[in-house]
Amino acid sequence: MFYKCGLRPLAYRRPQLLAALLLVLVLYFWLGNTPKAVKGKQNADYYREKYPLAWTHVHLASEQGGIWYIPPNWLRTTDPLPTTIVEAAHLAYSLAMASSRTIPYSSIPLIVHQTWKDTKVDRWPHGLAYGVEKWLGYATAGGNASMAYFLWLDKGCKQLIAESEPQILDIVDALPLQAEKSDVFRVVVLNSIGGIYEDIDTVPLRSPVSWLDETDISPWKDTETGKTYSTTSNPSPSVSRPIQLLLGIEGDNDPKSDAYWRMGYNYHVQLTQWAFASAPRHPILDRVISAFTQRINQLAKPYGGNVTAAARAGELKKEDPLKLAGPEAITAAAMEWLQGKAGLRWNALSGLKDGGRSKVVGDTVIFPITAFSPGRGRFGNMGSKPVTDPDARVWHGGQGSWKKIDLKVEFGKFCRTMFGSCRDWSPVPQ
Repeated sequence: MFYKCGLRPLAYRRPQLLAALLLVLVLYFWLGNTPKAVKGKQNADYYREKYPLAWTHVHLASEQGGIWYIPPNWLRTTDPLPTTIVEAAHLAYSLAMASSRTIPYSSIPLIVHQTWKDTKVDRWPHGLAYGVEKWLGYATAGGNASMAYFLWLDKGCKQLIAESEPQILDIVDALPLQAEKSDVFRVVVLNSIGGIYEDIDTVPLRSPVSWLDETDISPWKDTETGKTYSTTSNPSPSVSRPIQLLLGIEGDNDPKSDAYWRMGYNYHVQLTQWAFASAPRHPILDRVISAFTQRINQLAKPYGGNVTAAARAGELKKEDPLKLAGPEAITAAAMEWLQGKAGLRWNALSGLKDGGRSKVVGDTVIFPITAFSPGRGRFGNMGSKPVTDPDARVWHGGQGSWKKIDLKVEFGKFCRTMFGSCRDWSPVPQ
């Protein structure tokens, strides 16, 4: 007996349909009534005592488009005091490069960038102050381990984009989601100032000062092609600094399976951008900005090139945020550049068969999944090791400002995992 389109008779599919219906009801009544991220309910004294660095350098600091901390031992008596966060960022970069305050083996300045809505620590969602306190702890460590720290607010983000990438300012303003604006800004700030970008809900497990060592930049061989990859020069911690970009894997799946899209990824090996680091003007980041600009201009073309008109018509809402300037955009740009520049077979970056090791390709290092995504559970582990593993550098809480319960998104996850359907549904709210 043959069944049309390969479908089983209804009697065989009824349990699956009932399960799907039950899931929809559970998600609607449970997730739909789940409150948003709980904000701290303690008084000011609690935050002042528990998070003294965040309280002093963030909560009490004067807002000029954001707040900043530049280590006192970096400053020179001749340096003028900055009046805006953009001025402070340029100063921090010049000071870092003048004194070789970079991640070892790299030209990436020791400047940490984060973004948020405000600086009122006692009003933040639970857990954010803890991560910021940890970052500031590393920043204020003193000596050669000290770093500059920047928390950018919306005003400061807009100022930097206007200065560094003025051609996209109106485009960014027209984006419908704050998450999309944040995605663009993190690329712009690293491409113009350089440093380390981290989502505000991350917790550092190692100081960026120790993120790179000789094992991370040692030559490695693609076992399928036999090709060996290495840096462009003989590296040393403080003399030769060939590394310009650090990226980390967030999704690592068997290229022979469909697990990648069932997990919500667009590539078998997909990169993250909640944590990455770069020297200014890296070609991969240039490509992200260029591709983003071209895509938005394409959407605006039927409206005479008017991006605002396209946004009002709802055209920008149709775009998947992950593809515009999110993880998929970073992955696509890195894949295109590294394949063209070094002949990299992209799936050779997978750590599933080699236990997860860093892989250097010219001036770029790709960290294994454990670096920025440690401690994943048994389901969807993809080779992620515990947060206590030496490879773990950052823990991510996943409380992004765009996060909200979305019934379609949650059902899409279930549909992909259980039935192998809903492949084109975005894994994030739109």
